[in-house]
Amino acid sequence: MSDWVLKAEGLSKGFTLHLQGGVRIPVLRDAGLVVAPGECVALSGPSGAGKSTLMRLLQGNYGADEGAILICRADGSVADLATASPREVNGLRRDTIGHVSQFLRVIPRVPALEVVAAPLLARGVARELALARAQALLRRLNLPDRLHALPPATFSGGEQQRVNLARGFVADFPLVLLDEPTASLDAANREVVIALIGEAKARGAALVGIFHDLDVRGRVADRVVEVLPLREAA
Repeated sequence: MSDWVLKAEGLSKGFTLHLQGGVRIPVLRDAGLVVAPGECVALSGPSGAGKSTLMRLLQGNYGADEGAILICRADGSVADLATASPREVNGLRRDTIGHVSQFLRVIPRVPALEVVAAPLLARGVARELALARAQALLRRLNLPDRLHALPPATFSGGEQQRVNLARGFVADFPLVLLDEPTASLDAANREVVIALIGEAKARGAALVGIFHDLDVRGRVADRVVEVLPLREAA
């Protein structure tokens, strides 16, 4: 087994404001991060420092201007997300990278149970088994059975977040990215999330998270990596 799951090196990212005369706004420069199996690394820093940009780079939502994002798959092979083709990115998201965002984005009218089971179905898991695992996880996150057959667009913010969490943890991804995973949750469900993170670490997953809840961060993070605004990092 590799001694790391994620190794990001020399990452730079900026944005061009086309409606502002093509002004270029740099956000990250020469950023790096290494995360080992069974480790949870928390990203910290002031608003606007680039934490969310870094997370989107690690998921492949943004392309890096410079640098490498090396990801060790379960079979030991290594992919560079920064140079991967769209097909390779989709494969990494299917098999290797789990993600819990701040906001649930799903196809309208798809039932919550199907949303959560989707990562397993995409891997070829038998439908009955995928749905059973999805249902068990939704129940663990205290989402009532009566909601499982309904589309999440009709749910409250906290209910949507529980669907989001169940989808992110259902498939035992080697790498899990967590963007405010306990936002909108009550104390009981925060404890469930803390337990899920602990179980993921125990099976050897690597996790990267943004946690504004400092109590949660203190209980799950093994290290805190500061992301500083460029003017402070220089």
